[in-house]
Amino acid sequence: MPRRKPVRQPVRRRGRLRTAPQRPSTVDAGEVANFAGMARAWWNPDGEFRPLHRLNSVRLTFLRDQLARHFGRDPAAMRPFADLSLLDIGCGGGIVAEPLTRLGFKVTAIDADATAIGIACAHAAESGLRIDYRQAAAEDLARRRLRFDAVLALEVVEHSADPALFLATAAALVKPGGAFALSTINRTARSFLLAIVGAEYLLRWIPRGTHRWSKFLRPSEVAEKLRENRLEIETVMGLAYAPGLSAWRLGGPPDVNYLLFASKPTGK
Repeated sequence: MPRRKPVRQPVRRRGRLRTAPQRPSTVDAGEVANFAGMARAWWNPDGEFRPLHRLNSVRLTFLRDQLARHFGRDPAAMRPFADLSLLDIGCGGGIVAEPLTRLGFKVTAIDADATAIGIACAHAAESGLRIDYRQAAAEDLARRRLRFDAVLALEVVEHSADPALFLATAAALVKPGGAFALSTINRTARSFLLAIVGAEYLLRWIPRGTHRWSKFLRPSEVAEKLRENRLEIETVMGLAYAPGLSAWRLGGPPDVNYLLFASKPTGK
């Protein structure tokens, strides 16, 4: 009768089962679940994402003008960015990816929320647009050594599990000679009053708990981390809400919402 081979027992170290080390991740599962619960409303301008829809035209104006200046393109042209690639990190339902595709960019757009990606794909198909949507994190693309002419991180770094890792990873995804743009919320007393107390509790523009003030980043903190990763800061611009007009405008101090534009020198 053949002898049975001894069964190997899991190796234990200091009384604990040894497991493979976990790779660091920028994805906060709690944040993903929170947005997944609202994902069906991505293209409803009067739904949970109403503030982003109101903010979108101002963000797109900033992006168009800064990217046109950086790449030497005519912002008034029909498709000024026709031969350039762009990555939209944390794309949600595609409200930024679609207009930038229309401006000529070859867009790759990623989000950790599968529901949002499904909605984005369906909406792009209805609109006749070709966008490379993927359920992925920024580090997934960085591990594959993918690089893009432009990388965007709009209203996403404040929802990441590791902001420092997120910014380093986003910077790594920018080609030499390329550009990076970010929009987020400053960590100030004013932002606590307006972005959390006002927007979430008093005006109820967004669901309570959407933001955590402790996760907001000051422009100096973002700039420091980007410089460590070979990006040069070119512009930091405040975003202000005009209640009388129910609209956003560019300019003013970056003490609540702000936009940042940076570039990676050629050869880096």
